[in-house]
Amino acid sequence: MEILEHFVPEKIVPLNLSGIDLSITNAVISLWIGIAIALLLVFLACRRAKMVPGLIQNAIEAILQFIQNEMLGGLPPTLQAQWTPFIFTIFFLILTLNYLGLVPGTFAVTSNINFTATLAIIVFLTCLFASFKTKGFFGYFKALVPPGVPAFVVPIIFPVEIVSQLARPFSLAVRLFANLFAGHTIILVFLSLILMLKSYLSVLPLMGNVLICGFELFLGLIQAFIFTYLSAMYITEAVSLEH
Repeated sequence: MEILEHFVPEKIVPLNLSGIDLSITNAVISLWIGIAIALLLVFLACRRAKMVPGLIQNAIEAILQFIQNEMLGGLPPTLQAQWTPFIFTIFFLILTLNYLGLVPGTFAVTSNINFTATLAIIVFLTCLFASFKTKGFFGYFKALVPPGVPAFVVPIIFPVEIVSQLARPFSLAVRLFANLFAGHTIILVFLSLILMLKSYLSVLPLMGNVLICGFELFLGLIQAFIFTYLSAMYITEAVSLEH
């Protein structure tokens, strides 16, 4: 069994438009399913909001409150309210896709570098736009250099800060992709051992697979939190007038 073939998207509906491959793959279908599940859960939580919330409503409200108080706590209340939907969407989508990828027969979307890179670029461009809007074009580049730095040091610090800014989407994309890819690979390795042994010895890899799946549930939550926390930190920096 070729383990890594499970991470290669399979074309379900081949589409080609002017030489551009727009085929619908199992990765795309899993992404659609993940988005639909996330929207459905939020809809169920908001459709009939109660003073004494149910399980889903309570979980959604807890996430929103945590994002406002902890991730965006450094912003004024108006900016918190403005950016909370964006940060919540990122967190809840990643979390849903992380857990959906553990379901047999689905494609682990967050273990694909194309998805994580696209999401990281969206965050980067959003922060860039917000920074330009808040500080202005020249103000953005001026803020890259800490105040009080001697003039002769600026030519050294400025390129370093530019590289640091450009490295952010790369760091976000690779961190999420690498952790989820590694976790799903280990699960597939244990499943392969179970199929290969076909005896009482297969109990050992089965136990290992159960433990890894439990760890993957924890990892899926942690990686969604880390990606979202860093995104919130970048946004807070982008809309803040201080360096």
